[in-house]
Amino acid sequence: MTQPLTVSDAVAAREASIAHGPAATPTAVLARFEEWALRTPQAPAVIDGDHTWTYEDLDTAATDAADALRDRVRPGDLVGVCLDRSAALVVTAVALARIGAVYLPLGPRPGERRTDAVTEDLDVVCLIGDPAVLPARHRAAERIPLSLPGDGVNAPGTVVAAFAAPAPAAPAQGARRRAPEDAFYAVLTSGSTGRPKAVAVAEASLSVLLDWYRAETGLAPGDRQSLLIGVAFDPHLLELWAGLTSGAALVPAPDDVRWDATVLTDWWRDAGVTVSVAATPMIEPVLDRPWPQDLPLRHLVVGGDRMRRRPGNDVTATVHNAYGPAEATVVTTTYAMRGEGVPGGAREEVQAAPQAGAQTSPPIGLPVPGATVVVTGADGRPVPRGQEGELRVGGHCLALGYLDPELTAHRFTAPPEDLGLPGVERLYRTGDRVRMNTDGHLEFLGRLDDQVKISGVRIEPAEVEAAFEHDPAVRSAVVTALRDDDGRARLVAHIRLTEGTAAKTGDLLAAVRTWLPEQAVPAAVRIVDGYPLDANGKVDRAALAAAGPEMPEAAEATPGDATPTELLVLHAVRDLLDRPTTALTDNFTDAGGTSVVAARLLVAIERDSGVRLRAPELLRAPDLRALAALVEQRRTPRPAGA
Repeated sequence: MTQPLTVSDAVAAREASIAHGPAATPTAVLARFEEWALRTPQAPAVIDGDHTWTYEDLDTAATDAADALRDRVRPGDLVGVCLDRSAALVVTAVALARIGAVYLPLGPRPGERRTDAVTEDLDVVCLIGDPAVLPARHRAAERIPLSLPGDGVNAPGTVVAAFAAPAPAAPAQGARRRAPEDAFYAVLTSGSTGRPKAVAVAEASLSVLLDWYRAETGLAPGDRQSLLIGVAFDPHLLELWAGLTSGAALVPAPDDVRWDATVLTDWWRDAGVTVSVAATPMIEPVLDRPWPQDLPLRHLVVGGDRMRRRPGNDVTATVHNAYGPAEATVVTTTYAMRGEGVPGGAREEVQAAPQAGAQTSPPIGLPVPGATVVVTGADGRPVPRGQEGELRVGGHCLALGYLDPELTAHRFTAPPEDLGLPGVERLYRTGDRVRMNTDGHLEFLGRLDDQVKISGVRIEPAEVEAAFEHDPAVRSAVVTALRDDDGRARLVAHIRLTEGTAAKTGDLLAAVRTWLPEQAVPAAVRIVDGYPLDANGKVDRAALAAAGPEMPEAAEATPGDATPTELLVLHAVRDLLDRPTTALTDNFTDAGGTSVVAARLLVAIERDSGVRLRAPELLRAPDLRALAALVEQRRTPRPAGA
């Protein structure tokens, strides 16, 4: 017989690190878009510069695309999408949903080797994209032309569905992974085996998130929702379907807005964006500047990395600090912050929280509707509030699982029967270290395992190591994460070369770019003779990372004839990349520069020289000397005492 709860039991339950979001009921996604297409056919659905597509336009184009694919693409088939943020991408997403196929976003220029690995492991029926950027095997395959919108800043010139035969190394079709039943989309996450793994999400889970998002932001007809997140990452699905299911207009972002805080805010203003989703590393430089007071932006949902400061009182948008893994459908918890500049609202801050604008991390907040969060110890049981532990997530937000059933069974586990979690049949182990405060808000503390987040993307060091080890010159690779004073992580690859070989670090970086997404390419490569070992004979990653500053290749000598501006640029790049071998003759991207590093470099140059460059100017410069010459050309003398 079950014993009645005692007073101490009830107190313990209240003090356990368990929190439930409001109740939620799954609805529909595709059907809600179709309702708007019937109700407001002439309303703008996508606005891309001078080009506008109505809901009727999208509806018709999606019907045509679905009809073109239907003979070869069946319900439940995985379809790799290699398109950028554009009307063509939006039409493709709707068309695949109509067929019942599973949308698998790979990004506009997926690395050829990475794509081959995905299509070898997964039963991907075709790739959709511009044939000029598809992998060679798919460029030569049977192709079906698709009549998709061809205008806009990121629009493809031509789009085809390419049906390639499996690569020679691929297992038989029956052995390759298929999406589970009811999957609506699938996304790739970093894999510890050195190959990406895919997680599948049902329409019901996405619908619960979209219902919350529309209620939280008030997104409705007349609004403009950004389409800003990189297409390879799952938050872009929140943006895309939030716009289509609310009667609002989607606004695809030009690529250069991701590199520069001022360009981003100018774009928000010029494009009339009222609701936006963005990655934390993109937004922190925006919050470091005075907030533009003429922005129509009402809500800004930020996530993907730890936020290290709060918006200032001048910020006129509600800023939502969001947390969520792909395995829990993009967003699991949120914390809203309202500056004094928000019309009609006081700041929504935890009691006794630091003031707006403070250089302190806000919490990641409370669970969204339909989500349950539990902070557990190593035994899988909840820890008391105020004690740190691993975050586990359950409820309607959970993905169906990985396309690998064994991995799903390992990461998605049944909760202890005596926990009393109504409606929660599985808990996903996030591997994230958190603490729940007495008021139920969660604080993000870091990772429990080797995974790190770079620019908001979870990276498995083993996948990066495997990419280097494809090179016969590389005997072994160990990847560590170094953190700067602000807590930002950057990857460093420690390479042990095959005996009798030599390799330039720039060539090694160039080779792994074909295997990895941009965020996973290390900021620095260090050639080592061996690795420190711990007491168990394993590589001591902590010691290796700690020894990093004493282990790099000898710093490149600073040219004696370098101008002050050249020295400014050179030292800034060396510091940001943690690569003392960088020379003035190096190209920024080849040296390991990424979009996030570029944004910081532009800020550093403006701070130290007074010259404001745009990201395309940085990318077009053949080397750092040419970049310095451009800075010198724009430079104007500062007033005395400035």
